Amino acid sequence: MEQCELEPPKTGWSKAEPLLRRALPFLSWWPRVNRRTLKADLWAGLTGAVIVLPQGVAFAAIAGMPPEYGLYAAMVPVIISALFGSSLHLVSGPTTAISLVVFANVSLLAAPGSPDYIRLVLAITLLSGCLQMGLGMARMGAVVNFVSHSVVVGFTAGAAILIATSQMGAFFGLELPRGGTFLDTWGTLARSLGQSNPHAVGTAVAAMLIALVIMRFWPRLPKFFLALIAVSVLNAVLSTGSHSVRLVGALPSSLPPFAMPLFDLNELRGLVPGALAIAMLGLAEAVSIARAVAARSQQMIDNSQEFVGQGLANILGSFFSAYASSGSFTRTGVNYEAGAKTPLAAVFSAVLLAGIVLAVAPLTAYLPVPAMAGIILLVAANLVDIPTMRHIARTDRTEAAVMGVTFLSTLFLHLEFAIFSGVLLSLLMYLKRTSHPNFIILAPDPDHPKRVLTNVARKDLAECPQLKILRLDGSIFFGAVNHISEELHRVMRLYPEQCHILVVGSGINFVDSGGCHMLFQEARKLRLAGREMFFCSLKTEVMEVLMRGGCLSRLGEGNLFLSEGEAIAHIVPRLDPERCTCCPSRVFRECARMPGGADFEPLQPMPR
Repeated sequence: MEQCELEPPKTGWSKAEPLLRRALPFLSWWPRVNRRTLKADLWAGLTGAVIVLPQGVAFAAIAGMPPEYGLYAAMVPVIISALFGSSLHLVSGPTTAISLVVFANVSLLAAPGSPDYIRLVLAITLLSGCLQMGLGMARMGAVVNFVSHSVVVGFTAGAAILIATSQMGAFFGLELPRGGTFLDTWGTLARSLGQSNPHAVGTAVAAMLIALVIMRFWPRLPKFFLALIAVSVLNAVLSTGSHSVRLVGALPSSLPPFAMPLFDLNELRGLVPGALAIAMLGLAEAVSIARAVAARSQQMIDNSQEFVGQGLANILGSFFSAYASSGSFTRTGVNYEAGAKTPLAAVFSAVLLAGIVLAVAPLTAYLPVPAMAGIILLVAANLVDIPTMRHIARTDRTEAAVMGVTFLSTLFLHLEFAIFSGVLLSLLMYLKRTSHPNFIILAPDPDHPKRVLTNVARKDLAECPQLKILRLDGSIFFGAVNHISEELHRVMRLYPEQCHILVVGSGINFVDSGGCHMLFQEARKLRLAGREMFFCSLKTEVMEVLMRGGCLSRLGEGNLFLSEGEAIAHIVPRLDPERCTCCPSRVFRECARMPGGADFEPLQPMPR
């Protein structure tokens, strides 16, 4: 007799290991680090650091922050999200959409760029991080699924137009009032075009053309960075007198300073709605980007762990002068394409960025503001995903409506309301679909070898004159009971000669107490009218609910069957024999045993 091998007893470390890996997720991938991965991650980190330098300055301008704060947001938060997230390749930091939401919310409370404005931006970053952290700790990763892809596409397209609108003044060398609505800004621009600075326009266009040429012929090079360097040199050589353009100014050569996010109770009330919008948008961006790159790298993503990583990054980042951050489409894609193997690539990018800032920050004094505007216009243009918008419009009108509403709300409402309206409309559409289950009319197909029940809408099939067979595709819960009841009444009204109804329940996923009560009531009404309702092919979970709710006994156990074949075998003998005598259809094989059945050719048996 063989001895059973006993598992070795679990040590204290083996018991604590799962909890420790959840608290410190970088322990899961740290064993992969070796000389080869370090080399790949270092090169990917250097590429990311070069790319984020002009992007960070541009994003800070969109957020209404001093330029250096865009770089601060690409340092501490990047390291924290890489160490405490679940993705191997996700790179966080400042993004266009988050920057725009920050500006839209905080600019109503303080003047952009002012000390109060910076203080409130760091405060709203702390609040959004706490919300994200709380959702992650509660393992609420599935909540991001309520921000549908259509909402993100519509919001991103609207945000791209708003980003482009915000740069029109710098592009044309004009001083346009900030804080106005979308239409007000374009109206003011139309009236002021005659006063535009041709040199500023030429500088912006030159930056765009140089970036496009690099993108076309040398796509692996940092196009935005090189374009800004080239235009800065040209501007320094050609700019004279009245034709000069405004410059960004020298950035301070310093690491992110410690800053305590401070706010009072009145300010808290004004910050919470925006913080919620930033939190949800940031989580939606980060998880969707992580999922996209994970599909290529064959990695599993833990949504809740990503929530924790993003929340912790914003919480700690707010104490180091970093405004709200999230996953970056551009930098994550570049990180993966550059060959990053572990999240150390993101850590290296943040450390190398700090070194670059200390070395070359004073050189930004020669950077023209119109050149930055031109580069931001290219970034905005890339945000509008026309192929995806066309695909959504062709595929699903409901999702197209969600996308359109979100897009228009982004242009004409506050951005947090745009996101909320898109999510709310998505939920309403989902509830409408789930609360309107489909009834499919079925009949045996004589051309099929097994005579399976087939949708009569797809094929012209004869039905039994006394039995209506319906398949219910959807769950029977409180939100759907009225629709199901109305559909049953409509069927009874349209087909009064078919006395009995057989409901095929293979498509019913669950039933609640309201559904149990409705089924009993409808069966009782039919019985009082001399008709019967039968059920078959119900799932085990549904049967258990019917039994616990006492509905099974009320419906009558003789009216419930395991399969379609069993149901028909028991129902046909209970039909009116006089009507069966003159019935020309004979759709079931059991019809051959009914009165007059010998006069008809027997049909093939149905599957049991």
